[in-house]
Amino acid sequence: MTSNPVALAQELIRCPSVTPADAGALDVLAGELRSRGFTVELLTFGEAPDGPIRNLFARRGDSGPHFAFAGHTDVVPVGDVAAWSLDPFAAEIRNGQLVGRGAADMKGAIAAFVAAIDRAGPLPGSLSLVITGDEEGPATFGTTKLLDWMEANGHVPDACLVGEPTSAQRLGDMVKVGRRGSVNAWITVNGAQGHVAYPARADNPITRLVRILADLKGRLLDEGSDWFDASNLEITDVTVGNPATNVIPAQARARINIRFNDLHRGSELEAWIRETVAAHAPANEVEVKISGESFLTEPGDFSAVIVEAIEAVTGVTPELSTSGGTSDARFIRRLCPVVEFGLPGQSMHKVDEVVAVDDLERLTDIYAELLRRWFASR
Repeated sequence: MTSNPVALAQELIRCPSVTPADAGALDVLAGELRSRGFTVELLTFGEAPDGPIRNLFARRGDSGPHFAFAGHTDVVPVGDVAAWSLDPFAAEIRNGQLVGRGAADMKGAIAAFVAAIDRAGPLPGSLSLVITGDEEGPATFGTTKLLDWMEANGHVPDACLVGEPTSAQRLGDMVKVGRRGSVNAWITVNGAQGHVAYPARADNPITRLVRILADLKGRLLDEGSDWFDASNLEITDVTVGNPATNVIPAQARARINIRFNDLHRGSELEAWIRETVAAHAPANEVEVKISGESFLTEPGDFSAVIVEAIEAVTGVTPELSTSGGTSDARFIRRLCPVVEFGLPGQSMHKVDEVVAVDDLERLTDIYAELLRRWFASR
């Protein structure tokens, strides 16, 4: 058992848990939590080619109020190992910084969760950790399934903090109180192949696809709302794969992504995409995946306690923001109010991912202060 967040972060980083592999990371965490009196459940909801996709739920206490920390132990691939200045899974400290894949996103925050439990002292009610090994990939067998299990087994928290690396430039400068939603669409337009010299005998799908994309991109979705930036649609891929210079192809494909605010619903955007495609190309195939709806945890008592804890430790007053990509908070919000706060994220997913040792210590102090203040406020 260690109360040192740096040492525990090193131990977690040394488990090469590239999504959705676990590589022992959850076992390390389970051991630390059991030694602190938590009841730990290691749960498997699906299989990957290399083995089961694991998740962890741990709780100490059986009455309210109930506070939860949430996060993930899986990490993105390291990319070109030769580009790293240190072994990405050695977890070495250099010039006051802990280097390793997952240091910022988000094994450092998970280590701070655990160490903060020790520093916070006795707490009334219940404390839990909701940790998945399936966040960085499709997220099919991770938090969504874990939440279903929690609900079925009477473990719904009153509030949850997700330890994603939300700080922008320095620790404590940003807290996420919401996120925009995300829709991906794969569009296939079918035409009729023919000779380029005889276009009347063919049906060029590229021409139709270009019109579709122009219409989709040409719509001003909105100009933003009180808490959210404007929604945006981006074309992320266009594919034809035609090697011949004198042939009109039979098929053309494109992929788009929409990041949308609280002025839209995913189903409404899906309907608009399908209608736009059909208007230009009756012979079409459209696949749509709504990764998550936009959500907002209205600033109030919960966010105020987080802000006060950050100010008490760092002297920084954070910005309450809804910027950035999606996270598992989009799923958790169906059970309870959820806010995200963690380490600076400039290096996440990059070569030589790092976190300052001082920031790990201060984040632990913030989480401990947050726990004391939140339980006292109940």
